[in-house]
Amino acid sequence: MVAGMSSVRVRFAPSPTGMLHVGGARTALFNWLFARHHSGTFILRVEDTDQQRNTPEANEAIFSGLTWLGLDWDEGPNRGGSHGPYRQSERTGIYERYLAKLQDSGATYSDESGAIRFRCPNSPRRIADLICGDTHFEQRSEPDMTVRRADGSFIFHFVNVVDDIEMGVTHVIRGEDHLSNTPRHLDLYEAFRVEPPRFAHIPLILNENGSKMSKRDEGASVAEYRAAGYHPTGVLNYLALLGWSPKEDREIFPLEELVTRFSLEGITRGNAKFSLEKCGWISGQYFHGMDPEPLREVLLPFLATAGLETPADQLPDALLLELRTKIRTLSDAVPLLLPLLVDVFPVEAAAAAKLASQGDPSPLLRALATSFAEESSWQPAGLEAAIGRAAERLGLKKGALMFPCRVALTGQSGGFGLTLVLERLGRERSLERLGRFP
Repeated sequence: MVAGMSSVRVRFAPSPTGMLHVGGARTALFNWLFARHHSGTFILRVEDTDQQRNTPEANEAIFSGLTWLGLDWDEGPNRGGSHGPYRQSERTGIYERYLAKLQDSGATYSDESGAIRFRCPNSPRRIADLICGDTHFEQRSEPDMTVRRADGSFIFHFVNVVDDIEMGVTHVIRGEDHLSNTPRHLDLYEAFRVEPPRFAHIPLILNENGSKMSKRDEGASVAEYRAAGYHPTGVLNYLALLGWSPKEDREIFPLEELVTRFSLEGITRGNAKFSLEKCGWISGQYFHGMDPEPLREVLLPFLATAGLETPADQLPDALLLELRTKIRTLSDAVPLLLPLLVDVFPVEAAAAAKLASQGDPSPLLRALATSFAEESSWQPAGLEAAIGRAAERLGLKKGALMFPCRVALTGQSGGFGLTLVLERLGRERSLERLGRFP
C-alpha cells in the first residue's frame, strides 16, 4: 500500500469523441497496473459533457478497446459502483451542488455573458509530482476561470476536480500535457477545502521521427491492433514499456509480472518513442508461445471475418505449432493458410518472377508429380524420399526442386515446411496443383 493512503483509487477518464488512442490506452494501463499492484480500485469515468462531439461509436470504442486489452474496471459504466453515476452527463446535480459551495463562499461571479467565473487566486503553486518531481508555478497571471458557461454547461477543469473529490480518487495519473492545468485544479481543491490527490504526469508518446503522435498516425488507434489481430497482451506489454522501465534487460513480461513489478518510480522522465515494428515483434513473441488450442480459438473467428470459414479439423495441432512461429499478428496467418484452405489463390509476383528466371519449371514439376504418385506413404519421410528420387532422375540436388514445388503448391516463396504442405493438401490436391502450374 502507498504510504499515507488507506486504499488506492485511480481513474481513467476518456472523452468519447473519437477512437481509443494508444496514448489513452497507455494511461489506462498505468492506472490499472498501479491499482492492481496496490490492491486498489480502477475507475472508468466517461467525460461526455461535450454533447456536440460525443458519438455512440466513440463510446463503444472505449469499452471494446479496454475489454480487448484486458483492462477491466472495478467501477464505471456497465459495472456500477457506489460513487456513480460514472458518466459526467448524468452528474449535473452534483456539479450544481459544488457550484453553490463556491458561490456561497464568494469565490465566483457572473460575467457580462452570463457565464459563472471562478476568481483565480494566482498564488504560487508547488506540485510534488510523483514522476516529474517538484514543479513550481511562481508567476501566475491566469484569467479567472469559467466554471459554468452561459448555456448552463460546466467546463472540464471544474467537473474533473469535482468528480475526483466525489469518487475519492487518491492518485491522478495522466499525460504530461495536463501538468500545466494542475495549478488551477489545485486552486479549486483549496476553494473546496479538500486535500488534493497525488499527481503523476506520464511522458508523451512520440513518433519515431520525434514528432508528437497524433490520432492520424499509423498505429494510433487501438481498434487497428484488434482488426489486424495483434495479441492483446502483447500490445499491453509493449505499451507498458513506453515510458516505464522494469530495470531489467528483457522485454517480455507476463501480465501478472507487470502488476507485481510496476511502480511510478519506474516511469522515465523522457518522452517515449513509438515503434510499430517493436510492437509487432512483442505481439509475435506471445503468439510463438501459444498452445494450439487457444491459438485455434482466436484464429477461427478471425479467419471467418476474413472470409475463410474453416472447420476446426482443418487446423490440426501440427499445423498450428508451425504457424505460431511465423506470425506476429493473426493477419499474417491468412495468406499462409489460404492455399491450404482453398484451391484458388494468388501467386506472389516476386515468386513467379524468380521461378521464371530459373527457366521452364514444367520438367521439374512433372518429375515431382511422377515421384509423388509412386509414393505409397504420404508421410514426411516418404515425401522427402519422393523429392529425392525426382532430383536424382533429373541429375539435380533436392534443393533445386523445393522452390518450384512450393510455388506450384502455394503460390508463395516461403511459408510452412514443404512436407507439411504436402501432407495437408493430400495426394490428389498436390498432384492436381503440380499438373496445372504454371
